[in-house]
Amino acid sequence: MKPSILVARAIFPEVLAQLREVFEVDYNETDGIFTPAELTRRLQGKVGALTTGSERIDAALLQANPQLKIVANMAVGFNNFDVHAMTAAGVQATNTPDVLTETTADFGFALLMATARRVTESEHYLRAGLWTKWRYDMFAGAEVHGSTIGIIGMGRIGQGIARRAAHGFGMNVIYHNRSRLSAELEAECKARYVSKDELLKTADHVMLVVPYSAESHHTIGAAELAQMKPTATLVNIARGGIVDDAALAKALAVGQIAAAGIDVFEGEPSVQPDLLKVPNVVLTPHIASSTIKTRKAMAQLAADNLIACLIQGKALTPVNTLPRQAL
Repeated sequence: MKPSILVARAIFPEVLAQLREVFEVDYNETDGIFTPAELTRRLQGKVGALTTGSERIDAALLQANPQLKIVANMAVGFNNFDVHAMTAAGVQATNTPDVLTETTADFGFALLMATARRVTESEHYLRAGLWTKWRYDMFAGAEVHGSTIGIIGMGRIGQGIARRAAHGFGMNVIYHNRSRLSAELEAECKARYVSKDELLKTADHVMLVVPYSAESHHTIGAAELAQMKPTATLVNIARGGIVDDAALAKALAVGQIAAAGIDVFEGEPSVQPDLLKVPNVVLTPHIASSTIKTRKAMAQLAADNLIACLIQGKALTPVNTLPRQAL
């Protein structure tokens, strides 16, 4: 008899077909987001699950499903996992690193360009029929080429952004990270390590690529926004909660900083209402990794983790370390 798993959100048909060759699959074909009670119920009797950031895996759910062995997140982030509780319960947690690095770095730069050059503002202006003539200062934005970018969070994606900035746009790259990169990586990225305060005060463009944790919650709040240049831009492709969205909306409204580009939000898919009222912000619905090729690779790696763990006994990209006997 095949092991039974839950696929908690809609995925690519070819990946689903591959999973059905190996497992009995309970599939959320409607793609509705389960409530915690529904998720707990649907996991009854399942030894594995393929999830996205929408599904919270916590101690109460694990206690109600002691048969669960693995939850494979179709994301590089895993702040929807209580990793400590999963480890204590002997449940493998996995994510999808590497496969989305370059696509996400591309989008980070796209969002930076749209923010600095006021693309959203100018498009709305045009669509509203307000464009009647050329003017020397019409939607004049911030320079990107040759400016200074400050990257907070210098993992794989941050390094990808640094390479694009330095090699493609001749930007001066400064960064802040929990730990400093090796001299070799700094040279490859043409990046210089600085304190967070120096980065905020110096950068023309601040890019956030830091993982979410209790420690990184509101990495950028009112105090940090006050340190930035009034001409600076802020881009968040990290996670909701890294930025205090309410404080950001206030800073944008009074011109404390020039503009922002935001792909992730606190409490998403809800968006802080005041962010919708200010014109100098580019808002996108958590799509930094959204190309067909990359999203297929993410789904495939999540599926491969389920197969590798449940059939072969060892996950490919584990988040936590379990005793061998736990699986």
